[in-house]
Amino acid sequence: MTTPERPYCGHCQRPLRTCVCRWIVPLSNLVEVIILQHPLETHNAKNTARLLHLSLQQSRLVEGEQFTDDFLAALLGEGDKTNVLLYPPTPEEATLKLTAPAPLPQLPLPEHIRLIVIDGTWRKSRKMLYLNPLLQALPRLSLADCPPSAYAIRKAQKDNQLSTLEASCYALQQLENTRVDYAPLLQAFKGFVRQQQAFIPPRH
Repeated sequence: MTTPERPYCGHCQRPLRTCVCRWIVPLSNLVEVIILQHPLETHNAKNTARLLHLSLQQSRLVEGEQFTDDFLAALLGEGDKTNVLLYPPTPEEATLKLTAPAPLPQLPLPEHIRLIVIDGTWRKSRKMLYLNPLLQALPRLSLADCPPSAYAIRKAQKDNQLSTLEASCYALQQLENTRVDYAPLLQAFKGFVRQQQAFIPPRH
């Protein structure tokens, strides 16, 4: 006897039981966002990238770990925008022989900026950076003085680590000079976290 497949939501592509459509907050972001999602994150119920993608009018979600240079060059070259990678400094880059990131330039208007976000655990995101030299060379935006993370359903691997959704919202606030209000999405994110917490068995 075969086990019937779980029904999935056609919009958010998650099981109906954990559908996140109720938490989607449509936002007209000024900075374009491209989310590069590690394949192991795609079906992770705790992942926040799809909720982010479905909420942002200008966003793309691309799954993969290692991309060809031609693919990335085409992706980053669309629309003649300034590409910025959302990623913290990594002091060990010289030891790993990574390409040094370009300095962060004088940024144009938000409408001419493209934010690249790597979606994965710290270890997975490091590997994706290592495997994709074109990403290594991008100027980087790192965050500082952010509020504590509300991502209580996933263990942080570094102090003050944020979810993909939270980090992206704070980066967009910075790049757009708070011209778009991301507070409603950050508030909805807390509802998403509570929904996921309800599926975690209590500890005895």
